[in-house]
Amino acid sequence: MILSVPNMTCGHCKAAVEAAITEVGGKAVVSLEDREVEVNGLPEATVLAALKAAGYEAEIVE
Repeated sequence: MILSVPNMTCGHCKAAVEAAITEVGGKAVVSLEDREVEVNGLPEATVLAALKAAGYEAEIVE
């Protein structure tokens, strides 16, 4: 799935998003330029909750 993370604006944000996904057992491919994250193999609710806990609202775009 691909998520839009509009408030991911810097390298620190990218690292925090990657860490949040890793902590729940996933792997994130982050595009800081597009402010998008690709995650596979995890339920949507798990990913969204992990990002929210890290301070990032996300929306599924694909």
